[in-house]
Amino acid sequence: MIDAHHHLWDPGRREYPWLAGAALDPIRRPYTVDDLRAVTKAAGVHATVLVQTVSSAEETAEFLATAAAEPVIAGVVGWVDLTAPDVADRLAALDGPLVGVRHQVEAEPDDDWLLRPEVVAGLSAVAAAGLAYDLLVRPAQLPAATEVALRLPGLRLVLDHAAKPPIAAGEWEPWASGVAALAARENVVCKLSGLVTEAEWSGWEVGHLRRYVDHVLDVFGPQRLLFGSDWPVCELAASYELVLDAAIALTGSLSDAERLGVFEHNARAVYGLDASGATSSRG
Repeated sequence: MIDAHHHLWDPGRREYPWLAGAALDPIRRPYTVDDLRAVTKAAGVHATVLVQTVSSAEETAEFLATAAAEPVIAGVVGWVDLTAPDVADRLAALDGPLVGVRHQVEAEPDDDWLLRPEVVAGLSAVAAAGLAYDLLVRPAQLPAATEVALRLPGLRLVLDHAAKPPIAAGEWEPWASGVAALAARENVVCKLSGLVTEAEWSGWEVGHLRRYVDHVLDVFGPQRLLFGSDWPVCELAASYELVLDAAIALTGSLSDAERLGVFEHNARAVYGLDASGATSSRG
């Protein structure tokens, strides 16, 4: 199995604005490669994709060095300033198994941030570099993401956490329509990730997630869905193994070949990983 979405961090070395607030106290501690090895080995995961946590070129460089030295980390989704005029040069200068780029668009107050001309130019550079772009957006930002997918058909877009459906509130729209519109663009895939923390952190059940996962399966299809743990954020609501167990249960209606895609092959294709999980190329 390949875990297509997890993080590492150390609050003693760097500030993480999104970790503010007492509710996040349980995960406000260092999460290291040793911790990652322990949870992935226990779960039978043989390769992972490490995803950026802050808008920091320094963190991206550190993650690339970590991945180069750690066999279980097959690739890194890093950060680059998409508004910089020399974004192509910045991407070319990054050394290591870079497979994608992400910016925490969900924190941008402008729901159309992705459509700013300088951002679209930056995303074009990401596509030209042969990299994927991870979409971390709220439901209100889905129309802009859909427009980007239309304007840049050569850019591989990966929707993180299924655009964060309002599971705890039991709400459906505009999330469902927005996700369906984005899924209509063939250059977009979706991560089955981050859903346990969109539900009630205590007392959630697999059944609370099913309606939302079924919708994602319906509009994307299993061939455009990939598993991610969102560890260690998931620990607010569930352990690594519980998240994996939930994902397995929620994909129980799929064929063996389809589930193999969700839990391994699709991540390999989207992020350019070879059969061992390692980065094969940026193409």
